[in-house]
Amino acid sequence: MRGRDVLEAAETVEETLEPHLGADWGVGVPDLDFTVASVVAHMAGAVLWYSVDLWSGRSDAAFEVSVPAGAPNDRLLTSLTAGSRTLAAGIDAAPPDTRGFHPFGSPDPSGFAAMACDELLVHGDDAARGLGVGFRPEPDLAAGVLRRLFPWHELGQDDPWEVLLWANGRRDLRGRDHQTRWRWQCAPLAEWDGTAP
Repeated sequence: MRGRDVLEAAETVEETLEPHLGADWGVGVPDLDFTVASVVAHMAGAVLWYSVDLWSGRSDAAFEVSVPAGAPNDRLLTSLTAGSRTLAAGIDAAPPDTRGFHPFGSPDPSGFAAMACDELLVHGDDAARGLGVGFRPEPDLAAGVLRRLFPWHELGQDDPWEVLLWANGRRDLRGRDHQTRWRWQCAPLAEWDGTAP
């Protein structure tokens, strides 16, 4: 996965949320301890953190990165866009053997791209649910994230977006155990031991 995938995920979120800038983003997201505003702030903060962590080597940097959930809706969305573009540019500029920091393992640029896409898509769906609107990314993008971060989950004949939501514990899927805990394979796939964590 590359920077263009992060941009595609961010654009999907933007296109969904922008028509609803005038709505109350203080409403809760069903089944989560988030409001729409706080989940958008979380997404924006996550992609900005990843921009720093990509270049931190295998150690956590000492930065404090945050996006206030109390910011106006349009500024939250601008922050999400800016953070996503910053990360996408960093991913595309990084040599393929670059290794950054994450508690689940030391990601390479493709790992950061996939983690950002997962954050944007899953939490974009959370925000959309809070607003009562639909959210649906391109199946190829969802499938790419699933293959990169959750290689132990077979796609089979199921919809890639539904499987990605299931892998993140957001949906139940018939014939599959409910996901109560999940973990990413953010280190390069060549380092995956072939087992489910």
